[in-house]
Amino acid sequence: MRRFGIQNPILASFLLLLFLFISNCFASSQNDDVDESSGFEHERVRIRVGLVLDLGSVEGKMVGSSVSMALSDFYAINSDYRTRISLSLRNSHGEPLLALASAVDLLQTVGVEAIIGGNSLLETKLLAEIGEKASVPVISLNSPISSSLSKYSHLIQATHDSSSEAKGITAFIHEFDWNSVALIYEDDDDWRESMQLMVDHFHENGVRIQSKVGFTVSSNEELMTDRLRNLKDSGTTVFVVHLSELIATRLFPCAEKLGMMGEGFAWILTAKTMNSFHEKTDDFSKEAMEGVVGFKSYVPMSKELHNFTWRWRKSPFFEEIVGSEMITRLSISSVWAHDVAWALARAAEVAMMSNVSSTLLEAITETRFKGLSGDFELDDNKFLSDKFEIVNLIGSGERRVGFWSSNGSFSNRRHLASSTHNKLETIIWPGGSAQSPKGRSIGESNRKKLRVLVTSSNRFPRLMNVTTDQVTNDITVEGFCIEVFRDSMRPFNYELEFIPWRNGSNYDNLAYALYSQKDKYDAAVGDITITHNRSMYVDFTMPFTEMGLGIVAPKERSMWVFFQPLTPDLWMTSAAFFVLTGIIVWLIERSENPEFQGSWSKQIGVVLWFGFSTLVYAHRERLKHNLSRFVVTVWVFAVLILTASYTATLTSMMTVQQIRFNSNEDFVGHLSGSLIANVALTSSSLRALRSTGLNSAQDYAQALLNKSVSFVVDEMPYLKVLLGENPAQFLMVKTQCTTNGFGFMFQKGSELVPNISREISKLRTSERLSEMEKRWFENQLPYTTDDTSNPITLYRFRGLFMITGVSFAFAFSVLLILWLRDKWEDLVNSVNIFLSRRLVHWRILFARTIHPSPLDDPIGDNAVQMAQRN
Repeated sequence: MRRFGIQNPILASFLLLLFLFISNCFASSQNDDVDESSGFEHERVRIRVGLVLDLGSVEGKMVGSSVSMALSDFYAINSDYRTRISLSLRNSHGEPLLALASAVDLLQTVGVEAIIGGNSLLETKLLAEIGEKASVPVISLNSPISSSLSKYSHLIQATHDSSSEAKGITAFIHEFDWNSVALIYEDDDDWRESMQLMVDHFHENGVRIQSKVGFTVSSNEELMTDRLRNLKDSGTTVFVVHLSELIATRLFPCAEKLGMMGEGFAWILTAKTMNSFHEKTDDFSKEAMEGVVGFKSYVPMSKELHNFTWRWRKSPFFEEIVGSEMITRLSISSVWAHDVAWALARAAEVAMMSNVSSTLLEAITETRFKGLSGDFELDDNKFLSDKFEIVNLIGSGERRVGFWSSNGSFSNRRHLASSTHNKLETIIWPGGSAQSPKGRSIGESNRKKLRVLVTSSNRFPRLMNVTTDQVTNDITVEGFCIEVFRDSMRPFNYELEFIPWRNGSNYDNLAYALYSQKDKYDAAVGDITITHNRSMYVDFTMPFTEMGLGIVAPKERSMWVFFQPLTPDLWMTSAAFFVLTGIIVWLIERSENPEFQGSWSKQIGVVLWFGFSTLVYAHRERLKHNLSRFVVTVWVFAVLILTASYTATLTSMMTVQQIRFNSNEDFVGHLSGSLIANVALTSSSLRALRSTGLNSAQDYAQALLNKSVSFVVDEMPYLKVLLGENPAQFLMVKTQCTTNGFGFMFQKGSELVPNISREISKLRTSERLSEMEKRWFENQLPYTTDDTSNPITLYRFRGLFMITGVSFAFAFSVLLILWLRDKWEDLVNSVNIFLSRRLVHWRILFARTIHPSPLDDPIGDNAVQMAQRN
């Protein structure tokens, strides 16, 4: 609404709707009844199609006239068709909201079955949204390809193939050995979106975007001059221009004043820019663009196109469009509009056939024919022009120097598919020279220098090792971190100057130094962890190492490791129950089962054998008593649980070193001065009161081997070095994803950050990063687990032994009761005899006590002995 000087949005909306209502009434009276004059109107099926255009622009008038003439030509040739496309024209005035209101009006009052419109991204989105709701096809002309439009199934786009263009411009840059360009673009949604694919392709193919400069329609000459001067001062000589005609015609005169349109400079215009140019561009702007090269959507010259253009120039539309200006040819969008109109007319006839069940949208997508722009065929609801002609602007005209085809080759012939010539014609560059500008080639000596701080503690040389020659003061930098950095920087053609950081291992200070001394440093590289407080001062790339902390301990080498799954009290208790089981079964089976009888030595052997044979279920004695079977069943169940638990624990211990994280008993090793390790050792999961600071991988190994520390806690890259140097002695037993990994630091806002992050991602997905790790760390990490194993205690299995003990007690009680029942009479008799003998004995003793005899009485003694025998 700013174009109309209206600031209040409510008032603006009201005025827009009012204006639309008036203009629609007037437009409807003039444009909605194009076929009423036909005497056979009652026999025709009218298919209403809405045409939403900016009729105040030359492009809008051209498209409108092209569609009207195309339909007239089509029905002149196919006069027997039962259907007729009837156009309903609406003027959007170049405003997306007016275009949306026009579409709503066309759907509600006219009942259109298709809409042609949407020259910008926003306008296309709005029309596509309303088309999706109403299930009406919306055909957009020359709107940019965008992922945000992919969700609209009723949207059809006719435009140039941005992917093919991006490949073509990239190949053109490589053709002249350039690898660094400046991108000058229009700071508007349409232009930003349409250039994104080209930017991504540049990054993927080693074309460095040295600078990006955006202009708007309101950018004045002073602003343009200042920004162009900055580009010139930076040494940039190759420019890719992605601007509309309105801005481009003001840009090049400014560049000419600065001497940037002379020898040694190269300017490349994108297809969207070239397609927006019209012949009415003033001569002054054309002269300023001398030597510019542009990519232009290719429309093959044909007799049909020539005849249509000739008739168009003779039509009333032409006089209305050009006025006093001289325009001799149709725009690219007008040619596409012609073919779209023919496709609609064909599809309307097909959709109305009695034996066809397809909708108008389906009929359009299946339409195939040869149009003015070439073979018309939709692919994924898109009609893409994937061939481009490369033109050289000379004087007030254009000179074709070659073609670019979607198969990835240049040609200087029209027949792209059959051409074997892959050379371009001679290009006249700015300044009138036929010699191509040098640009910033890969081998150029005056590359931009990147001043890089490197961590130089050398505590982990495999990660980062910085040495200085004492004689020449030359600095040598090597290690895993620096190799990743060099590979990530390789596509961007920077000269790297490494400056050692000598102020200790506190990298918070390093981040602040990079932030506060922008005139001295550009980046920092090393074993630098990405943290929140550091990111307040610098920008980090994405991490190039694994994220998180790890715990390393010595591998277990004891020959008695098989005893460790169970505690000593559990071993003794289990052995006792094995023996007890044998005794209980022996007691039950002995009286009836011959296998449990024999000499005492044999019976003791059977007791011990049977008890321990249940461990491997190898007992061969047949049990005859149900009570013994009950005892064995309960005990075998207990043995099953014991053996399964023992096996699982032993397997875990043989795979992973058993560690108990006991902060009161164990010393913990960590990297001395590391803030990350200190934070980890004060966290809830790894809290350790007794920690020891260590300075290198060798210190880690020595401390673990002499048991001065029980385990080491540090970030994954440091532990990879330790494990790589000592693969047979140590093992990773626990990992926690609690840190962000290592990253490279750059100045805030540096354009290299997303570029380097993208390169790191490419290194990771291409497995180059994994290859570097193998080379620097020598070995892959051993198997790791997040769970360590502890020996099984008696307390944990107390329930199992209680059940077994109760069952044994029950069996023994039943056995005792049965034995008492069988032996009750004999037992009573034996007790009676025993008691009678004791009674006689007590009587004699009592008598002797009362009447003692001074002499021994042999007769009395004999009497006592006889009485005892009786």
